[in-house]
Amino acid sequence: MEKKEQETFRYTYSAKEQEEIQNIRRKYAAPEENKMEYIRRLDRGVTQKAEIAALVLGVIGVLFLGLGMSLAMSDLSGMLGFSQSMALLIGILIGSIGIALVCLAYPLYNYVIKKERAKISPEILRLTEELMK
Repeated sequence: MEKKEQETFRYTYSAKEQEEIQNIRRKYAAPEENKMEYIRRLDRGVTQKAEIAALVLGVIGVLFLGLGMSLAMSDLSGMLGFSQSMALLIGILIGSIGIALVCLAYPLYNYVIKKERAKISPEILRLTEELMK
């Protein structure tokens, strides 16, 4: 039994091969992130979610506003089969809905920021406490 242990084969790679192995390993290993980068990433995630929600609502509102203006001010009503006065009323109504949606984009932004910050605040506070020590 001792003879088998002595007969084991060992091979060491050269420095060049070791470097290549390390480079390949770095590609597949999860990148290590320090705490400050993690805090920044969490904070960016909060603002990105709020910005996306507000932008989507704002764009939908602008599209409604544009549709309302088109109905009220152009010959689109004739193509849709409405009378001019009916198209004007419908256009004003749809445009008003669009204006309301655009006006709600900023309060939505603030709501999402507040909600997301409340969700991640324990983690942020824990990490900042560790960093300030």
